[in-house]
Amino acid sequence: MPAPVSSRFPDFPWDTIVDAKAAAAAHPGGIVDLSVGTPVDDAPRLAQDALCSASNSPGYPTVLGPESLRQAAAGWLERRFAITGVTPDAILPTVGSKEFIGNLPLQLGFGPGDTVAFPTLAYPTYEVGARYAGCTPVAADSTVAFGPAAPQLLYLNSPANPHGQVLGTEHLRKVVEWCRERGTLLVSDECYLEFVWEGEPASILHPEINGGSLDGILAVHSLSKRSNLAGYRDAFVVGDRGIIAELLTLRKHLGFMLPRPVAVAMEAALGDDTHVDEQRARYAARRRILRAALEGAGFEISHSEGSLYLWATRGESCRSTVGWLAQRGILVAPGDFYGPAGAQHVRVAFTATDERVAAAAERLA
Repeated sequence: MPAPVSSRFPDFPWDTIVDAKAAAAAHPGGIVDLSVGTPVDDAPRLAQDALCSASNSPGYPTVLGPESLRQAAAGWLERRFAITGVTPDAILPTVGSKEFIGNLPLQLGFGPGDTVAFPTLAYPTYEVGARYAGCTPVAADSTVAFGPAAPQLLYLNSPANPHGQVLGTEHLRKVVEWCRERGTLLVSDECYLEFVWEGEPASILHPEINGGSLDGILAVHSLSKRSNLAGYRDAFVVGDRGIIAELLTLRKHLGFMLPRPVAVAMEAALGDDTHVDEQRARYAARRRILRAALEGAGFEISHSEGSLYLWATRGESCRSTVGWLAQRGILVAPGDFYGPAGAQHVRVAFTATDERVAAAAERLA
């Protein structure tokens, strides 16, 4: 028997904070869990109603999904971010964005001898997907780090998880140009694009950044955070039509199909901005409360211009900070989950309820 495929992966990060979770749960006022950025507010009623309306779906869905869904995604991109030139044939629904990122290198045929690059502070699934395919994972924040060589696949993430950094238009344009010159596939994870708090959101799909061409680029989008639909597992990828067509062909064989009721709910949510604006207001208020409380308790906040997290430090080991907060009934994610560069930071999600956020602020006072 070959070695288990799971042996290629690091320990599952959240398994390493079990003791801290138990300590936080022992607090008399109960745990305030700010470690995972999972939505807690209701899914929009229009999505719930759409899901129910399509619940009688006895037949198989298609991997490509309804054209009306893909058109709704293109309409959302244009309406919210002035992204033009995207047509339904450049869009492919996926069963959540994590599934897509975790499987992408393998599905594109990358393997031993190929390099997959991602930021030094990064969502762990970029590295996991590379290891799953047998590729060499490389963490780097600058294209200069590659010298004359080039990775086969390069991930960007803006607004970023965990630290909320937002990359500007000029930076993105230069990365697009660099990747095209070297034949590197550029994949931009833009799942938090609706949540930029300081500055302006920018997507590699915008013609001002990509020169009006989708060649050699993919962008990943999700409704998990935008529309509180994490439990629906609905996302989509947009970009190079040749790559989209190849992924479609492969995924037909593998059976990566978005359920029809989910596709109908997704289409309804993409067509409405009101619920997103309401959710943004909730998160903005929670962010203000937690930021003030953390800074009042002596924390420094780094970056955090976007996404749903505050990247906080007390200038000590992140595990010590996790323990300090756990004694106050607050659970956060240690920064080393996201790479050695996070060794002195913790990620504090502001996706908890208003009551739990208020409880955290009171305990930090």
